[in-house]
Amino acid sequence: MRNENLTRDEAASRSRSLEVSTYDVTVDVSNATQASEETYPSISRISFTCSAPGSSTFLDYIHGGIESVTINGTEYAGAELSDIVDGARIHLHDLQATNEVVVTGQSVYSTSGEGLHRFVDPTDELTYLYTQYEPADARRVFANFEQPDLKAEFTFHVRAPKEWHVASNEAIVSVDEHDDGTSTRHFAPTKRMSTYITTILAGPYFEVRDEWRGTVNGGEELVIPLNATVRQSLARHLDHEEIFTVTKQGLDYYHEKFTFPYPWGKYDSAFVPEYNLGAMENPGLVTFTEQYIFESHATEAQHEGRAGTILHEMAHMWFGDLTTMTWWDDLWLKESFADYLGTLATDRATDFETAWISFANRRKGWAYVQDQFPTTHPIVADITDLEAADQNFDGITYAKGASVLKQLAAFVGEDAFFDAANTYFEKHAFGNTSLQDFLDALATASGRDMNAWTEAWLKTSGPSTLGIELEVEGEGAGAVVSRAVLKQHGTDPATGKDIARPHVIKVGLFSPQPSQGGMLELTETLDVRLEGSEIELPELVGKPRPALILPNHEDLTYALLELDEASQAAFIENGVDDGLARATIWASLWNQVRSGRLDPVVFIRTVARHGAMVPEAGILSGITLNATTALENYVAADRVGEVAALFNDAAWELTQRTSGDIRRIWARTFARSAKAVPEATEELVHRLELMVSTDQDFAPDERADSELRWLALIALSVHGAADVQDFEQEIAREDSAKARVNRTHAVAALPDPRSKTTAWTQAMSGVDGSGAKLSNDHLSAVAAGFSEGSWTLRAPFYASFWSRLEEVWDTMTQSNATRVIEGVFPQGVEGDREPLEAAGAWLDEHQDAPQALRRIIIEEKDALERALKGQQFSEA
Repeated sequence: MRNENLTRDEAASRSRSLEVSTYDVTVDVSNATQASEETYPSISRISFTCSAPGSSTFLDYIHGGIESVTINGTEYAGAELSDIVDGARIHLHDLQATNEVVVTGQSVYSTSGEGLHRFVDPTDELTYLYTQYEPADARRVFANFEQPDLKAEFTFHVRAPKEWHVASNEAIVSVDEHDDGTSTRHFAPTKRMSTYITTILAGPYFEVRDEWRGTVNGGEELVIPLNATVRQSLARHLDHEEIFTVTKQGLDYYHEKFTFPYPWGKYDSAFVPEYNLGAMENPGLVTFTEQYIFESHATEAQHEGRAGTILHEMAHMWFGDLTTMTWWDDLWLKESFADYLGTLATDRATDFETAWISFANRRKGWAYVQDQFPTTHPIVADITDLEAADQNFDGITYAKGASVLKQLAAFVGEDAFFDAANTYFEKHAFGNTSLQDFLDALATASGRDMNAWTEAWLKTSGPSTLGIELEVEGEGAGAVVSRAVLKQHGTDPATGKDIARPHVIKVGLFSPQPSQGGMLELTETLDVRLEGSEIELPELVGKPRPALILPNHEDLTYALLELDEASQAAFIENGVDDGLARATIWASLWNQVRSGRLDPVVFIRTVARHGAMVPEAGILSGITLNATTALENYVAADRVGEVAALFNDAAWELTQRTSGDIRRIWARTFARSAKAVPEATEELVHRLELMVSTDQDFAPDERADSELRWLALIALSVHGAADVQDFEQEIAREDSAKARVNRTHAVAALPDPRSKTTAWTQAMSGVDGSGAKLSNDHLSAVAAGFSEGSWTLRAPFYASFWSRLEEVWDTMTQSNATRVIEGVFPQGVEGDREPLEAAGAWLDEHQDAPQALRRIIIEEKDALERALKGQQFSEA
């Protein structure tokens, strides 16, 4: 029986009676280089107290076999294990006041990025290991009480090849050498922490060291050893100087703001392969996706994004690691805070100047999408079990929460915010907290009753919408404003009640700038405190109507924007010269496309028109991706040929006459948008081949790099203008793990029945042609490649999609099942509503399916409905 899905009630029951003191964990990965070995030995010794002697509880362990369990001196082994082991649970009966349990078992190497992930570098056959546990995958490595409020001290011992780099949360205190070429590293005990932020790293990683020095507590010097690690084959790409610089800048900034010094000793940064996340805040050893090791040309926005992630994870050292939510309902207490503080620190402490601009356009865009799904939820969510927790690492918990905290800082003042944080740390250090704990600290620091604010912002769902309602007398240049009102509206989907949230915002007024060809410039800002559904703006009355009126100038609050018709037309025609305003307006336009209120063709043409007018790489990369998404999903079949060719030609032309980051973004956009062109012309194929060519420049003074070449090859594959031989030539030219994943994608994208059949079979089974499990990255690539190109080729496979959904969910980990279902979900190409109807029927017929699975289908169905609505626009 599968019983891995721990409920909130079960966790609370354990918490009421248990207090965990220590874990002593031994893991032996000395067999990791042997591909035939699927498991490794794990021994977990746990000491804990029980306030209800004689009662029972259970440990969590997802394993490959248990050899023995010893409970307070009584050993269970062999057939006796069936008395206490039930799937992923080890039942402990007749507990004493003080208890010690020892579990000896075999844990399973992971290929899904959950638990202890094993990766073999295809370029040199070296083996690398790392762990990823959030929210509840430490139990895949060692037996434990897998919930955030049962904190303990952990001592790890790791046996591995002696030449390997081995690391954990704490430093190594001793090493035992063995005659077989392995050694056991013994690590110092950790401070009290949750299971999900413990970690192990092992492999022949390349390592660079540094240190941070600072003054804390009024004069005490603090030295933090720094470390950066990466696979050997990526060592030449490790720009450790920039990584260490940002890390030091972050430590400077947080020690300026926080009175509680960094408590975790060392600060390692490990960049690891096939990572499911951007990064993970393990104390003392932060793991990052190695996508942040730039093998190809990286834009300033990519460097800024990495800096933001570094500083996001660093904020977790306090919000999340030092103080940890009691249960996953309060996940926002770490993720929202880290997202807000990471962006704030990037803006304040580093040399990157567009952090809030990128946040407004990209990060908040993620939140607005998530918050408009039928599955939206309050920032403080109702998380009943671990499956639900796994899905709430979403745009609401991260970016909406961060946006609301930015509004909170405007509402109470930034000083009060940080005063509250410091009080919170001092009171709850190494403990667990809930919403009320932070609100108590904030009420004290600000002198405000925060209950009404909390109810409005944290306990309701769905976005508010802000707009300006104008009454104007006269026409043309002589038009004068007679009345102006800022209004908000919104309905909580869960309750059906209207939402009237408090907003402290600025309203920006823009007028044409003749010297800049009519581009709109900011001429005035109005400070506004909106407490109800509307507020008059008397400052505008009796004055000429501004060309553009922007609610939420400087992006201080979280709300959708409804620009008045004249303001939107002015922006589409002329643009604005303010980066943050530009980001905010583009986000508004994209939301209108998704909501069926703006013709997607207008959006696409506007992106092309503004192509050379957007200097911020973060904004440009976001809007070009949105334009490509619109091409692929929102434009009706009878229009897509003309529109795709127009946009693709514009992208190529911009590639030829721009430079630096802007050129790179437009070159990538050209390759991506080429896939949406229904029939490739000889010219299109020639341009793509120029990007792949070894002896020609695709644009003046710049050659295509590996990333761009693969984008072009995948586009050629979709159009049947490249084949497996071309992919192998590219691998021979520049081999890497990333190139192998791209090859998987390109092969699955080939427009023939055999390739699609193979891709479909591999995606739905999770195994390759040899029967080996596909790793998470290759599984994503197979799904992505299958979903490229001809709808006619793909449509026949979807007959079995619905009947196999629960099989996929039951046979794969939640992470892999999610990537498959989302990756191959049927699309409504050419206005075909059959997938929409099939999704609705499946939901009606599977009311008892796992709620996490139903949530995926509900969200995919909603996205499909929006795409089909966009396709209904007639020719502009």
